[in-house]
Amino acid sequence: MKSAYEYALEFKKRHPFTVAWRIKQNAAVVDTHVNSDEKVLYAFAAQKNNNPFNIWGTAVVAITDKRILIGRKRVVIGYFLNSITPDMFNDLKVTSGVLWGKIYIDTVKEFIALSNISKDALDEIETEISRYMMEEKKQYGLSHDNSGK
Repeated sequence: MKSAYEYALEFKKRHPFTVAWRIKQNAAVVDTHVNSDEKVLYAFAAQKNNNPFNIWGTAVVAITDKRILIGRKRVVIGYFLNSITPDMFNDLKVTSGVLWGKIYIDTVKEFIALSNISKDALDEIETEISRYMMEEKKQYGLSHDNSGK
């Protein structure tokens, strides 16, 4: 079973223009919070902010078989962790700019911006998150079918 760090490192090798620092430390936050009955399926690195000039907020985003985890290790002491379960997921938005792209994850409680992602990685990330969320929402009895049936 691969760790979030191994997946994020593979991602960075495939998409070297993604702006990301301290991948090992950020992935360690995620790996610490992956439960024993949980498996990491995919991970990538990005800046957890909406400002293309702020390159100091690197995060590792991991999709597990139960949720999405976003981990950021603080430079001195502590860390930040976001956990998004399928029932809290609302929508996903992808934007592409001149050099980099952004992924926006809309949840019931917050709007998460992930920026400075290599443009050629956007389709891969969108596919992984959408495929996972559509499959998981079926298990929660949630769907995008608004017919009321």
